[in-house]
Amino acid sequence: MDLSSLARGPRTAGRLAQIVAILCKYSLADWLKAVNVRPIRRFLTGFDGQPIAGLPTEVRIRMALTEMGATFIKLGQILSTRPDVVGPVLAQELSSLQDNTPADPPERVRALIEAELHRPLSELFAEFEEKAFASASIGQVHRARLHDGRKVVVKVLHYNIENQVATDLDIMMALADLGEKYSAELRNYRPHATTREFRRSLQRELDFCRELRNIQEFRQHFKDDRTVRFPTPHPSRSSRRVLTLDFLDGIRISDVEHLKSAGHDPQTIARRGADIVLSMIFRDGFYHADPHPGNLLVLEDTVIGVLDSGMVGRLDDNMREAFTSMLLAAIASDSGQMTDLVLQIARVPPDLDRDAFEFELHDFLADYGSQSLNQFDVSGALNGLIDIVRRYHLLLPANLALLLKALIVLEGTSRQLDRSFSLAEMIQPYFHRALREKLSPRRFLRRLRRTLWGWDHLLRTLPGDVGDILDRTKRGQFKFYLEHRRLETSLGLLVEGLVSASLFLGSTLMLGHRVLPEPWFNVSIPGALGALSSSFLIWRVLRATKKSRNEI
Repeated sequence: MDLSSLARGPRTAGRLAQIVAILCKYSLADWLKAVNVRPIRRFLTGFDGQPIAGLPTEVRIRMALTEMGATFIKLGQILSTRPDVVGPVLAQELSSLQDNTPADPPERVRALIEAELHRPLSELFAEFEEKAFASASIGQVHRARLHDGRKVVVKVLHYNIENQVATDLDIMMALADLGEKYSAELRNYRPHATTREFRRSLQRELDFCRELRNIQEFRQHFKDDRTVRFPTPHPSRSSRRVLTLDFLDGIRISDVEHLKSAGHDPQTIARRGADIVLSMIFRDGFYHADPHPGNLLVLEDTVIGVLDSGMVGRLDDNMREAFTSMLLAAIASDSGQMTDLVLQIARVPPDLDRDAFEFELHDFLADYGSQSLNQFDVSGALNGLIDIVRRYHLLLPANLALLLKALIVLEGTSRQLDRSFSLAEMIQPYFHRALREKLSPRRFLRRLRRTLWGWDHLLRTLPGDVGDILDRTKRGQFKFYLEHRRLETSLGLLVEGLVSASLFLGSTLMLGHRVLPEPWFNVSIPGALGALSSSFLIWRVLRATKKSRNEI
């Protein structure tokens, strides 16, 4: 939606003014001064915009997102999973964003649950605590008890959160488009693509049915594993806005002293938790994308309880194979293969210097290739690779970026429990298993079957397509449709450049041959005037070319 329309809309104008004021407050709105939208300029006028003295830009961005509210906090949390877009420093800062949204009044919560589940609250639950024990940006959580005595938790979306999010997303998308157009610095963060990805992710998170299906899939994958437990969902007491789950009573994995006093071994917990997440990634291709300490509990008999399955990642066979090949190239310190793999899966800018990129990867692999397995710093290596990718303006696929972030978080969580923990050592068996699968005859036959299907489809459709093209050509109905960008501007600059160059050449010839009249210093007046005029025209062409290049 156009920002000028949002600035005049009754639903969005006030919210837009509030967002712009917060950006100014934290000195993050300089790029808006170039925006030629009158309401925006009115919002900027008269605001002192004093910077928050001494704070780094990353801290000010986090503070601004926090003050803007729920949608922008979620944006920051999503961006914390994309260090390839925002950089490792800002991603780390945004990972500390906290949700402190006030809980809704009990009467609104009761009305929403009864409207969603079409039954009175007393029929749904034997007991229901009206006071929420946790409240985040999207929803809040209440304790309850079923009629059979089981303890449950009930997650409920905040009142009117969907409309608030829709308004913020419209404003965010408009600001992203303006930022990409007017700010070279913001353009490096690819705001339009990032915001579009965030819109899709947040809209999924507003649907608790997705989280319920995620939990059911995790439970199916680990149905025979007694070392992990996911809360049992209750579909009959759940909907798009309400989610009821069994209550897991355990110790937060970050509370190391409490774990020790309860008789748990932190090293065992670290290895068990990492093994669960790595099984999700390498065995299932479906994993919990946010394995931070707040989402992991230790239950009786050192069983790991996994909470909050709203953010998940999926890896198809191609992406899993690409990731395995990248690990193999890293172990072999093969910078050429690593370069090929990264460029195959990433979105590559047209002006990429491949030789310089490969040279940086070579140095990077040489630094980490000398580390022993038990000392290998997976987080440092992944952050180093992400930093190189970002500096060369490559954009990784969202699912791969999410995977790299999950591995970084997993290693950090595990090392809180065990300083000697080695994620590289834990990955090695999964890597060898993935490598055997990659080279297995069954996988080869599956790929061969897909190739044969593709050729079969091509051979069946090609004669008809060729016949159609020839028939249209004979009847004079075969047409090409060309799409161009800024072609009129380019042609105008080309014509003006040719005219300027011709005028300059003609003027120099008149000066050289002293074409009359020449009243002073034997200088041809027509030649001098032509040279000055052509110099001015050439300067205009160069300036317009530079401006056009900056706007693309």
